[in-house]
Amino acid sequence: MNNEQKENLNKLIDLVKDIDYTMMTTIDDDGSLRSRPMSTQKISEDGVIWFFTGYESGKSQEIVHDSHVNLSYSKPSDNVYVSISGKAKLSKDRAKIEELWSPELKAWFKGGKDDPNIGLIRVDIEKAEYWDSPNSAVTHLIGFVKATLSGESYDPGENKKINL
Repeated sequence: MNNEQKENLNKLIDLVKDIDYTMMTTIDDDGSLRSRPMSTQKISEDGVIWFFTGYESGKSQEIVHDSHVNLSYSKPSDNVYVSISGKAKLSKDRAKIEELWSPELKAWFKGGKDDPNIGLIRVDIEKAEYWDSPNSAVTHLIGFVKATLSGESYDPGENKKINL
């Protein structure tokens, strides 16, 4: 990974690190898209994102069929929106399950860390796009009105596409 890619990845991690839930989109066997909320367990500096899953779940079967996924993060209160595309893999890595485990997960896995259906989804980031506009809604409204009246382009904040 070159320096620019590393800087882009660090910016991406910084944008999503405090956003717990994402909508994970997978591809069903018939080609249709399916999304569901997922709680991000870890995003590492090498561009890998981890999630717990039921190993025998529908999303797991969709990932086996087609590993392409999209993760959509949003934090409207901060005007941050991130779309991440990557490849997903299923795992039953015991060491990683131990590392990422937290007691709240027992709500989904009655057998705890030893639940026979516990699994992980590893997503390797390939591409991403983000919109980051740290200004308030009032500032956006003023900027929009000003641009409309002056004929200048409206600048809603930073938007960038990233390839890793």
